[in-house]
Amino acid sequence: MQLSQKECSLLKELKGQENLCIEKYDKAAQNAVDGQLKGLFSDLAGKERQHLDTLTKIENGDSPSTQSGSGSALPTFTQVYSTAETPDKKNDCFLCTDLLTSEKHASSLYDTCIFEFRDDSVRSALNHIQKEEQEHGKSIYNYMSANSMY
Repeated sequence: MQLSQKECSLLKELKGQENLCIEKYDKAAQNAVDGQLKGLFSDLAGKERQHLDTLTKIENGDSPSTQSGSGSALPTFTQVYSTAETPDKKNDCFLCTDLLTSEKHASSLYDTCIFEFRDDSVRSALNHIQKEEQEHGKSIYNYMSANSMY
């Protein structure tokens, strides 16, 4: 598969976004207070690594295979924080808000890029990743909602 200069540029931008998400999730997992949140952030960092691997394969000219895993059940969370504002809750809320914003940006970036690629298998792979980014955001929202943060 031969990529255009524009497609190569877009892949570079997508890979930069995925690297940023990986770094942010890794740091957030270290800084989160609640164990559920630490686990969620660690899991999402791993999924972002899979996205980066897919983008690298595309960049190397490999046709992406249809990925599995999307549409799986989102995690459920038990309430840890009440409506009271505590330092721990503020810390975890800040991390969630930051990463939810990152997921919104990533989803938007994928939305634009999907329309810029000629190859249907690449478009399909990018669409799949975008759906997963939306699921990541939904998981963060669900955590925030369960803990009176949203």
